[in-house]
Order: sequence, then structure tokens, then C-alpha cells
Amino acid sequence: QVQLVESGGGLVQAGGSLRLSCTLSGRTFRTYAMGWFRQAPGKEREFVVAISGSGGTTYYADSVKDRFTISRDNSKNTMYLQINSLKPEDTAVYYCAADPDIVSLSKTSGIDYWGQGTHVTVSS
Repeated sequence: QVQLVESGGGLVQAGGSLRLSCTLSGRTFRTYAMGWFRQAPGKEREFVVAISGSGGTTYYADSVKDRFTISRDNSKNTMYLQINSLKPEDTAVYYCAADPDIVSLSKTSGIDYWGQGTHVTVSS
């Protein structure tokens, strides 16, 4: 059974930082590219960032590349998203996703697995 579990969300003040985590079970982690998406209230889900199975390739949405950093630890089957200088507009449910193809993640197309999401709320 494949499972993606996010953690690390919460309420934070603007300017603060958070680190989100996502753990994949039921599949060989290093063979999957991983990604983060977010859905703000009243908006569609949007791509944030993706990382290849080896960690050597990353794709960032232009809106976050200066403040967000994706990483992964294949020995722990876990991916991370470090978010700095949080803004109220970062408030959203953050979802992790897994697919063998990083291009599928970057295009939000035909993605194999999704997590349930973790809430991030940034107060001004």
C-alpha cells in the first residue's frame, strides 16, 4: 500500500520559517521524483517545486524560488520543503506528490500518488 504523509504545517507569523516533511512508504523512494503543490483558499492547486529521485535536479515555480528550498534524504524516504520569509499569501494546504517522472510533477499531469496535505497559515 502506497502512502504519502506530510507533516510540519501550522500557524506562523509573517517573516517566520517552516520545514515541511513528506514520507513515502510502499514504493522504492529513490526511484520516485517528489514534488510539493499548494492550494490556497478559493484557488486551484498549483505547482511549487519538484526534485528528482537522486536529488540532482530541481524545478521551482518562479514565485517561490527565492524563499523555498526542496531537499530529500533517500536513506529516510523523506522529502523536505524549507520555507523562509513566510508571507500571508503562502497560506495554503501543501500537498506532496510522487511520480517516477519529474516532468509529470512540474506539469501537474498524470501524477501517481498524492498526500493528504498539511495546512500552513501565515498571520500578518
